[in-house]
Amino acid sequence: MKKLRWAAGITMVFLLILCVVSPLRATSKKERARNDVRKMARNILARLYKAQPKARNVIKHAAGYAVFSNFGMKIFLLGGGKGEGLAHNNRTGKDTFIKMVEIQGGLGLGIKKFAVIWVFEKEADFNEFVNTGVELGAQYTAAAKNAHEGGALAGAITIRPGVWLYQLTDKGLALEFTLKGTKYYKDSSLN
Repeated sequence: MKKLRWAAGITMVFLLILCVVSPLRATSKKERARNDVRKMARNILARLYKAQPKARNVIKHAAGYAVFSNFGMKIFLLGGGKGEGLAHNNRTGKDTFIKMVEIQGGLGLGIKKFAVIWVFEKEADFNEFVNTGVELGAQYTAAAKNAHEGGALAGAITIRPGVWLYQLTDKGLALEFTLKGTKYYKDSSLN
């Protein structure tokens, strides 16, 4: 009987430890994933600031910004991509982790890794992006150059008044026109 109580006690201690340690491991794994996304965002912003130094001041004074690392592929007439990133509220300092998917049409062949930085002048636009996501139909990018000329938003594409988009490739700021549908949505596994 004494051995049975001892075995039951050890089992209870083991189960208690398991109940405490498992959530801690899950939390640390989740936090590591969040930190990986934050590090990726810092690296992309550093690349943007190197290519377009005036962007630092624009982002600093904006209501918020969102940074994404994307991977896309196009084979003949169809293409698609996916990515992950975060939206940062400059007023509260809160990060919201976001994923994106896209579908595109048009003739082409290739694989492309790129980064996208959204800048929101108004908090209402930032909140709309975070809470409802954005679906873009025909996306266009205008003349974006690496030159150090032009205004503070040189190299950015105006999506609508007060909302700008920078796109970086391995070669710097991008210039392109594509037809694609893109959806941004909260990452339920990291928020």
